Amino acid sequence: MIVLETSIPDLLIIQPKIQNDKRGYFLESFKNSEFKLNHLPIDFVQQNQAKSSKGVLRGLHYQLTYPQGKLVWVSSGSVLDVAVDIRKGSPTFGKFESCVLDDKDHKRLYIPEGFAHGYYVLTEIAVFQYMCTQIYHPEDEYGVLWNDSDISINWPSGEKIVSDKDSKWSNLEEIDPKKLPNYK
Repeated sequence: MIVLETSIPDLLIIQPKIQNDKRGYFLESFKNSEFKLNHLPIDFVQQNQAKSSKGVLRGLHYQLTYPQGKLVWVSSGSVLDVAVDIRKGSPTFGKFESCVLDDKDHKRLYIPEGFAHGYYVLTEIAVFQYMCTQIYHPEDEYGVLWNDSDISINWPSGEKIVSDKDSKWSNLEEIDPKKLPNYK
């Protein structure tokens, strides 16, 4: 696997080695020793899958008391994946990275604790996968408004199908600093 840095330290793109032939392809989704070698977490405790239709926008979510590092990828379809640095005191606070995750090149994105995360579905259907370093606690879910003008994420044009919950989060600057993670 190849690990690529982004403009935000600790937020990493992981490109697996893909073996293609007439039968299809093979890749290692996760290999403990490769992650250790690249100083990436190996203690994932929960894996999730979500299937969504074109135009669905999920996020921007984060956890505070039980923060989750996430390894995310798409096993079918394509999404625009976004991670926003919301760590108080971080030199990249309020900055984001986005990348297309799809079932063609099978890139993964490692999102460390302290980031708000979301994605927008680009294809008719997408199956989104993610492994987490912490168990999900619904009482510990927070969010940043997906269209916060100060963050200025360049979401693709088209319909945005957003849950009621996700449409009611606050802009980052309006969030009580006690409800934001610290930069380590």
